[in-house]
Amino acid sequence: MKKATVADLTLLFVVFIWGSTFVMVQNAIGFLEPHLFNAIRFFIAAVLLIIGYRIFYSKKIDVIWTRSLLFSGIKIGIWLFLGYAFQTVGLLTTTPAKAGFITGLSVVLVPLFSLLLLKQKLRLPTILGVLFATFGLYFLTAAKGSTIVFGDVLVFFCAISFAMQIIMTAKYAKAHPALPLTIIQVLSVAILSFVSALLFEDFSVLMNPDVMLKPDVWSALLVTAFFATAFAFFAQTYFQSYTSPTRVALIFAMEPVFAALTSFVLIGESLTTVSLIGCLFILTGMICAELPFPKKLAAQLE
Repeated sequence: MKKATVADLTLLFVVFIWGSTFVMVQNAIGFLEPHLFNAIRFFIAAVLLIIGYRIFYSKKIDVIWTRSLLFSGIKIGIWLFLGYAFQTVGLLTTTPAKAGFITGLSVVLVPLFSLLLLKQKLRLPTILGVLFATFGLYFLTAAKGSTIVFGDVLVFFCAISFAMQIIMTAKYAKAHPALPLTIIQVLSVAILSFVSALLFEDFSVLMNPDVMLKPDVWSALLVTAFFATAFAFFAQTYFQSYTSPTRVALIFAMEPVFAALTSFVLIGESLTTVSLIGCLFILTGMICAELPFPKKLAAQLE
């Protein structure tokens, strides 16, 4: 099997993991508070990555842990922390399907931030994608005749944070080896989450076996730490070098679809006709933003 095919299939599996864990995380934070959940999840993931580095990585490559590597990882980690913090807290008041679709807006936001921060030209397909996604977000959040709930707003900030994390990764990944950069990034999220838990949440719940031994809690921690964090972030960094950015973006656009499907299968969450139209608009927008556009038509429209 070609490396590009393996890369695409692996990234699709990563996106499936991310989309399917929305329900699992929502169930777990019903017992364990959001920042504390993220702290434990990312700490376990960091330990797993460090073990992997010691076994498979350090003997082959002599990595110099420079100040530049440290600061680059911390910068990426701060945006990743904000993304997961907003997303996890947002899941307290919104649904997994809505959270999945709103988080998916980061695929559209990346080109916008690239224009503002990296001075990259905004393409016509990107503008169309933003319009589609904006209409979709309106239909999705207003699907039941209600206004946008606070959780939706938090998850939208999550989408912004994840988009910035992608921008920062693009900026620093070329200058540093993938696994050490991933370790610093994940460890930064763990530390920031622990601090937030100490400041804003009941940390004593760690000593409560009735909470920590609940299957919904420990299974969610283990699955998200190993698959959705340690494996997922390293796989994303490694396999993106074997496929094109457009194909990666299209694969990542499947995350909200997986979130909606698992919500339907696991908890019976239903989507009305209006909300389904919203989902379709958002998915179309995310795909449209990354597709090539006929040069002649683009010239006429521009």
